[in-house]
Amino acid sequence: MDGTVLIADDDRTIRTVLTQAFTRAGCKVHATSSLTTLMRWVEDGRGDLVVSDVVMPDGNGLDNLPKVMKLRPNLPVIIISAQNTIVTAIRANEAKAFDYLPKPFDLPELMRRSAIALERRQPAKLGAAPVTNSDVEIPLVGQSPAMQKLYRNIARTMNSAVPVLVTGEPGTGKSLIANSLHKLSNRADQPFVIIHPEMAESQSLIKDAIQRSENGTLVLDGVTDFSPASQLRVLHTLGEPSEQPARLISIAGTNILSDVQNSNFRNDLFFRISSLQLAVPALRERVDDIMVLAKHFLKLDSTETPVEFSTVGTEALRSFNWPGNVRQLQNVVSQLIMEAHNTIYDGSTILEILKSTGLSASLTHIVSYGKLSEAVEQNVQRYFDLHGANLPPNGIYQRVLTEVERPLIEITLSACAGNQAKCADLLGINRNTLRKKINELEIVVTRHRKMM
Repeated sequence: MDGTVLIADDDRTIRTVLTQAFTRAGCKVHATSSLTTLMRWVEDGRGDLVVSDVVMPDGNGLDNLPKVMKLRPNLPVIIISAQNTIVTAIRANEAKAFDYLPKPFDLPELMRRSAIALERRQPAKLGAAPVTNSDVEIPLVGQSPAMQKLYRNIARTMNSAVPVLVTGEPGTGKSLIANSLHKLSNRADQPFVIIHPEMAESQSLIKDAIQRSENGTLVLDGVTDFSPASQLRVLHTLGEPSEQPARLISIAGTNILSDVQNSNFRNDLFFRISSLQLAVPALRERVDDIMVLAKHFLKLDSTETPVEFSTVGTEALRSFNWPGNVRQLQNVVSQLIMEAHNTIYDGSTILEILKSTGLSASLTHIVSYGKLSEAVEQNVQRYFDLHGANLPPNGIYQRVLTEVERPLIEITLSACAGNQAKCADLLGINRNTLRKKINELEIVVTRHRKMM
């Protein structure tokens, strides 16, 4: 990595860590706790990259960004912030920041993005037009890394005209994401029209929906539930992307790829609707958001009497597998409000409500596994249990192998600091095999020096 990096953060520890990291990577570094000092450096023509916090003692890093862009249009700026909301991600995108990372950030990931910024030496222009409605209240709740990634992708996708496919498990909030993409976009004042599977059975209803959507947003909801005849009907009616003035958003479950591979979903329709993809994380993949969401739902549904969760109650919620995801959590909180007799929700009350859902097999506990096979056995059994009397979708063998392969390769790569030759030797496989697996599993390889 080559260049001069300007760091602005009021946290001395962060300044020290970043200074050491960039220096080890071969960069020159100037660090400050003042936006005034940062702007003086920018005005003097110093720096090839800026890494700036948002909340500073003498101002706001996001408010300061347009001034930097005006003075130095080709100077990339990476925003880091503890204000981990979708609004922060969108404002960073609007202000033409090169990138945005929430705190606490992953240092290797910041270094990787910084290397890209220094290589390009110009800000990425994400989005087709300025957005004027980022102050719209969007009920997306969560501060976990998985949600921060989703926020960034929404900010980069919201004004794109190409079709977007939103995927996720039931109850994760896919429809909310689709609605948010519309409300945050420059089409917000245009129609928002939804085609459900039942409507897709009628050619006239599809045509009518397309006409009503005008230059707004057309949503194919539950597209994997469309019958084969409906899939063909929708494909022909939509026509080519250039013929469709409305922005197309499709909502599907996580099994859409396997449906395509098994010929249960038309591959030509899949490619028509999935130019961009947004994956909505399952609640079990964002455990740190569970209590944030639970308290959010309490505020929405409860009386003015203040309530709280006991330590055991909190652990019960965090340890549950949540097959119904966010929707199920909201239902549980509503049930708690109705059944609880005091202002502290304890573990026993929560466990009884969770058991009443009929999914007690999803209750998880911290188990010390003697063998890896025991962990795999329990998780595979849970996977079957979650489908009740039904069998899971075909292709489970490859899905399970992928679930094991990906973390094995990613962790080994990280331990080898991204060195693929060392990783292949450690795994005991051929280097070409490793490269093939990396490509197949779409694993991002980051070369970095290991830092304490």
